[in-house]
Amino acid sequence: MTVSVANGSGRLQGKRALVTGGSMGIGEAISRKLAGQGASILIADLNAQEGARVIESLRAAGTKAEFITADVTKRSDWERIAEAAASHFGGLDILVNNAGVAYPAESSLTVSESAFDKVYNVNVKSIFHSVQTIFPILIDGKGGSVINISSIAALRPRGKLVWYNSSKAAVSNATKALAHEFGPQGIRCNAVCPVLVPTQLANNFVPTFENTEEGRKKAAELFQIPLGRLTTTDDVANVVLWFASDESSFITGMDHSVDGGRSI
Repeated sequence: MTVSVANGSGRLQGKRALVTGGSMGIGEAISRKLAGQGASILIADLNAQEGARVIESLRAAGTKAEFITADVTKRSDWERIAEAAASHFGGLDILVNNAGVAYPAESSLTVSESAFDKVYNVNVKSIFHSVQTIFPILIDGKGGSVINISSIAALRPRGKLVWYNSSKAAVSNATKALAHEFGPQGIRCNAVCPVLVPTQLANNFVPTFENTEEGRKKAAELFQIPLGRLTTTDDVANVVLWFASDESSFITGMDHSVDGGRSI
């Protein structure tokens, strides 16, 4: 898969974006979507092999793109990400906190402490680190757009994924509070809330999920989605693009559901 970037054109022309977890699934779709509209892309991900694949493709299409191997739960890695943004791009305009994990649905009586720690470290603590390492860069640049990937589970939680749900609720809550705190510095913060996306994490939510046309249809029925299908990675990336662009310049502190009506 490649993206097409026209010289001097695009809704994000001249902007510089950091995407965590940007090498696969939703993150890859976001990286490609932003690049396709003219943004330079810095991907931070643990998967160096997949990261190299995406970066090579973006560069072949004319995008200025860089990759850094990083664990988003570690402050030292976030400091390296900030250094890479400064050295390669001279700053940032867009931050997409996409990296996230889940655990297989099970009784809250038996969820392991290590599973709890992992979802909070990856889904929540990573955003804490991003604020203290990346927000100063945005402030120096007179503002920017921060998009955190939350979940419809933050707004309409269900049992057996309680600690995943609550970690995403923390993401949505922090997004609003950060929008209030840093609005005067020109930083907009918004959250995107998908329902089930057929990526490598899908079986955590639906253990029997099969990524086939029939499997996706059954899952949409199980989740009672009025529009009758699951969220696609492009559905999420399209909303991220809007939040990243100047078209949403007066929008901040928002949870944007991308769920086909699931949350009605």
